Amino acid sequence: MSSPRIAQITWPLFRVVVGLLFACHGLASLFGLFGGSRGTGEPIPVGTWPGWYAAVIQLACGILVLLGLLTRPAAILASGSMAYAYFIVHQPDGLLPIENGGVNAALYAWTFLVIAAFGAGHYSLDALIGKRREPAAVTV
Repeated sequence: MSSPRIAQITWPLFRVVVGLLFACHGLASLFGLFGGSRGTGEPIPVGTWPGWYAAVIQLACGILVLLGLLTRPAAILASGSMAYAYFIVHQPDGLLPIENGGVNAALYAWTFLVIAAFGAGHYSLDALIGKRREPAAVTV
């Protein structure tokens, strides 16, 4: 059984790592960093459907999830984009992710769905903004 204290630390760390990895996919595709898209070292040409738009979603949603800012909407968009990638790009090549090359897309889709369900956690900009919006307690 895990303690709530451990969960308060591990959940935000999980969110940060997933957001960082997702943003790195966007950086690779948009700017050719980390070997570029598909290891070619070249960025995807601007406006190319669907790759360039997917990369913008990866970068933007990855950064938002990493920071814990607008986490739920960003995670829903990221999950949906990865579900689209799985069913449109990968699934026609085989039923299972292991045979169609869609393991990353499937894992990201489910991971972001879980992040959307549970939210950003204690250590996030969403939590910080939420605390500022709460009315101050009246002391008598």
